[in-house]
Amino acid sequence: MKEKVIRVISEFNSELKLQGFKAFQIESDSNETRTYSRKEFYKICLTTGKSKIHYSDKTFEQEGTILFFGNPHIPYSWETISTTYVGYTILFSAEFFKNSERSESLQQSSFFKIGGTPVLKITSEQRDFLNTIFQKMIAEQESDYLYKDELIRNYISLIIHESLKMEPSENYEQNKNASSRLTSVFLELLERQFPIETTANPLQLKTAQHYGQHLNVHINYLNRAVKEVTGKSTTAHITERIITEAKALLLHTDWSISEIAYALGFEYPTYFNNFFKKQTGTNPKSFRLTEV
Repeated sequence: MKEKVIRVISEFNSELKLQGFKAFQIESDSNETRTYSRKEFYKICLTTGKSKIHYSDKTFEQEGTILFFGNPHIPYSWETISTTYVGYTILFSAEFFKNSERSESLQQSSFFKIGGTPVLKITSEQRDFLNTIFQKMIAEQESDYLYKDELIRNYISLIIHESLKMEPSENYEQNKNASSRLTSVFLELLERQFPIETTANPLQLKTAQHYGQHLNVHINYLNRAVKEVTGKSTTAHITERIITEAKALLLHTDWSISEIAYALGFEYPTYFNNFFKKQTGTNPKSFRLTEV
C-alpha cells in the first residue's frame, strides 16, 4: 500500500512538472502538506475549515474560508485542525505563469512576498465566486481546447487581482519616481538571495555596500532612496531578511548552528551568535530549543 501511494505521488509530481499546472478539489488535508519544506510550485488554496499554517517563521491559525498563497521560495507547512476540510488547490510553476503578459502581478501581490500575509479571509459571497473560478480551471485542464493554458493563466490572474482588490489600496499603490524604482530593484535583488538551499552555496550579498556595488550605485544614494520609500535603512532590510531566514533554518532544518552561520555568510559562528542575539534577544541554540 505504501509503495502504491509513493508511486501515485511520483506520477502526480511528474505530470505537474511536465505541464506546469494542476488544479484539484480537496476534501481533507493530506499528510504531504504537513511537511515543512520549500515547495517547487506556487500554490493557491481556497479552503473552508480550521487550520494552522506555519509560514516561514510565522504561524497563522485560521477558521472559516480562507485563500492561501504559497510561494515556492518560502517554506511552509499546514496542519488541519477541523474534522471536515474542503476546498480547491491549484499548483503552477513560475515558468507556466511567465508566459502571461500579466506575470508581474505575482510580484505585485503582497500575499506572495516575504513579510507579507499569505492568508486572506473570504466571505461567503466571495467564496461562491472563487469556487466557480477554481471549478472552471479543473474542467479546463481536462479539455482539448487549443488555448487552454492561456485561459488558465487568465483565471490565475483573475484570482490574484480579485485578491488585490480585497486589500486596502495602500498595500499595492506604487510610486514611479526614481527612488521607488531603485528601491524595488534592491528589494527584488535582496529576495533573490533566498532561500538558502544548501550550506555549499552561502549567502553572497551580505551588506549595504555589496548591494550598492552590485547595483552600480553609490551606497549613500541607495540608502537615501530606500529610507525615503520604506522608512527603513538598507541595512535594516538586509538584517531583517537574514534573521527571517536564520529562524526558518533553525526551526526547520537539522543543520548545526555552525553550518547555518556559514550558510548565512558569517565567517565565524560566534559572529552569527552575537548578531542573532542582538536582533532577537536570545541566542540561536536557545531559540531552536524554545520554538521546537
